[in-house]
Amino acid sequence: MADILLKVSNLSVSYGRFPALRDIDLDVPAAAVVAVVGPNGAGKSTLLAAIAGGIRTQGGGITFAGEEIRGRSPESLAALGLSLVPEGRHVFPSLTVEENLLVGGFLRGNTREVQADMERMLRYFPRLKERLDQPGGKLSGGEQQMLVLARALMTRPRLLMIDEPSLGLAPKVIDEVYDILFGLRMAEGLTLLINEQSAKRVMRFADEIHVLRTGRIQLSARTSELGDEQVIAAAYFGTLRAREEMAE
Repeated sequence: MADILLKVSNLSVSYGRFPALRDIDLDVPAAAVVAVVGPNGAGKSTLLAAIAGGIRTQGGGITFAGEEIRGRSPESLAALGLSLVPEGRHVFPSLTVEENLLVGGFLRGNTREVQADMERMLRYFPRLKERLDQPGGKLSGGEQQMLVLARALMTRPRLLMIDEPSLGLAPKVIDEVYDILFGLRMAEGLTLLINEQSAKRVMRFADEIHVLRTGRIQLSARTSELGDEQVIAAAYFGTLRAREEMAE
């Protein structure tokens, strides 16, 4: 069994009197691709933000590489190797592509390593190499998504968490982004935790899938053990079949 890099246990988050996450249990093995899918408002973004230290939690535990991290700042978690790419393609619009990438390596200090990693990112994301001197704000939506992913990878994360990487992108660009991500996983053993609305898309790549709805995990399974997509659809939409499948 692979080592568990990230372990979420009995995690709960509330916004005032309204629960957003309830009793979440989630394991992410090292070098695995784990997907969390669910409809809008299910709590997917809240889950990643809570793990990354951006939201206060009301209970439970979060361990990363065997160390309890619940309540720690995002900056300290980034130093441990946990990186979050939030929804929305947050580039620095006035900085060039090259400068955006250098921001990702800013805290590392070793100029030679940072330069080598930039060259590595430009091999994985060749479109960025063609636009190295352009401001980030002038890139297309797909290119901006590639830039924020490459910038996050410049921190050399042990775990990269990505919130809705396909949001607002054309299908061809989505396929290109995912091909790059899973190429990194295969070549470098990168561990990925990805939020998506589309279960069908991540079923092709993920090792494990968790269906989140109304703040609770409705289904957790290895994708290789799922007989068909109907089981996921039932959990996703909350039909009777989902409850029957989970009870078996």
